[in-house]
Amino acid sequence: MPERHQPLVSSLTAPSGTPTGAKTRAYGVSAFSSVWTAATRWRPEVSIEGLLLGISLYFSLACNRPFWHALLASHGSGGEAPAYALAVGVALTALNFLLLAPLLNRWTAKPLLGALIFVAAVTHYYADHFGVYFDPSMLRNALRTDVAEARELLTAGFFLQVAALALPALFILQRARLRQRPLRRALAIRSASVVLALSVTAGALGSVFKDFSGEMRNHKELRYLITPAAPLWSLARVLTRDAHAASVPRRPVGADARLGASWAAAKKPVLFVIVVGETARAANWGLNRGAGQSPAHDTTPELAERQVVNFPDVTSCGTNTEVSVPCMFSVQGRRHYDEDAIHSSESLLDTLRHAGLRVVWIDNQSGCKGVCAGVESMRPEPASLPELCQGERCLDAALLESSRSLLRDADGNLVLVLHQLGNHGPAYFRRYPDAFRRFMPTCDDEDLSQCSREQIANSYDNALLYTDHVLARTIDLLQELTPRYDTALLYVSDHGESLGEKGLYLHGLPYSIAPAEQTRVPMVMWLSSGFAARNRVAPVCLRAQATRPTSHDNLFHTVLGLLDVNTSVHDQTLDLTAPCRS
Repeated sequence: MPERHQPLVSSLTAPSGTPTGAKTRAYGVSAFSSVWTAATRWRPEVSIEGLLLGISLYFSLACNRPFWHALLASHGSGGEAPAYALAVGVALTALNFLLLAPLLNRWTAKPLLGALIFVAAVTHYYADHFGVYFDPSMLRNALRTDVAEARELLTAGFFLQVAALALPALFILQRARLRQRPLRRALAIRSASVVLALSVTAGALGSVFKDFSGEMRNHKELRYLITPAAPLWSLARVLTRDAHAASVPRRPVGADARLGASWAAAKKPVLFVIVVGETARAANWGLNRGAGQSPAHDTTPELAERQVVNFPDVTSCGTNTEVSVPCMFSVQGRRHYDEDAIHSSESLLDTLRHAGLRVVWIDNQSGCKGVCAGVESMRPEPASLPELCQGERCLDAALLESSRSLLRDADGNLVLVLHQLGNHGPAYFRRYPDAFRRFMPTCDDEDLSQCSREQIANSYDNALLYTDHVLARTIDLLQELTPRYDTALLYVSDHGESLGEKGLYLHGLPYSIAPAEQTRVPMVMWLSSGFAARNRVAPVCLRAQATRPTSHDNLFHTVLGLLDVNTSVHDQTLDLTAPCRS
């Protein structure tokens, strides 16, 4: 008789004496084994055009949630919104196809599309979680970051969510078999598909052109949310501009600078300290209480005891370090902002050097962003400061300790620039020692999604409290050195920070849409009595001047005025001390 085969189900059934739990596990293992076997054998044959269309749809539907949210929020949610979204989605998909089709063949298709899937997943994560817009300034900021800073952004949540978005698409891409065609037929099909994509793009955009073009004019920042096009376009722009800037000699600024009349009668050298803060925002600055702002905590108790001049209404040049630091030390400033001109010109530090002053930059951040090119530069040495440093990161008190060797020279004039790590997020809890963990509860995790807004704000304020301490200690040291130097200090942060307002965190939004939390920063000034006297600055007048609106544009000219440096680039109208010098 013919052999009778048992049903498949019975072949998977565990022996009768096997416990129920073991049976369940056996079924589970067998089911997983079957799925895995089917997946490894699944090798669909697709054309390059079909694969590209599928990946383009994946980009539009899965990797652009921040873009769709922002687009529909600006357009409104009326009855025509679905049709509008459909037209833009079709155009976006066809445009991705149109741009990538000329680059793909059987050798480049999988590597290129795989890289774009990864880029799209990563940029989607940061846009979705932190409201990041991938404009050229943000890309330059990302490229110039250091390893320690980047490591703090690579949390477990980052890897899990990027993997969840990217791995399914990468798996399909890896299993697909590309259909082979004769060259002439392949070229004909590719040309026809490009023409069709162009027609679809034009037709879809044409159907909503009036509304879409208006939104792109009024909300230009939306284009920097389109993934993966925005980060790739911005990257290309940054690399092109940087290559051009590297090939052009820096334009001199203030080459005619000379020391003014006050220096002839001076009996002591000058020690002037500029502290560049990081990510400190005016809304949480304790000294701003009573100046139209109401910080939740007193974050500046030590500075309040040291008779500093506080500037409560200061606007930054940008919303990230890569923009703000070069801008604030430039003669162009925000009012004449020109990125190419700023990066291809000398800075305030060069003007001071032209006048004969020694300038030293000490960095506890990810570099000076080109400002200190040609200037003496140094960093705290973690090995020599184990109590202040852990790995590659040092607390900001290390800046002060690193500068002590420079202060032993009592014969020369010195302008010292201290670039703080400050409140750089998201790991605010790493910016201060345990003794400054005063506001509780705190967020002790780099992944801000694991913490409440209260915890995040408390950790941020503790970091500000530590900045207050470091500045107070710096002033105390300058006070101690007054028998040897005429001393002064100017502190200003490079940009602010969002701490959950309107669902935004961190910083770096395009300036046109950035909230005040990212563009309003603290600034303080302290002058020893000897420094004020030699430069004929009236402290009472300076305090009155400080109540007026100020910006980073004032830094260049105010420092020249305080140090009595005469040069044709000095603008008296932007010098905050000019009305207060007799």
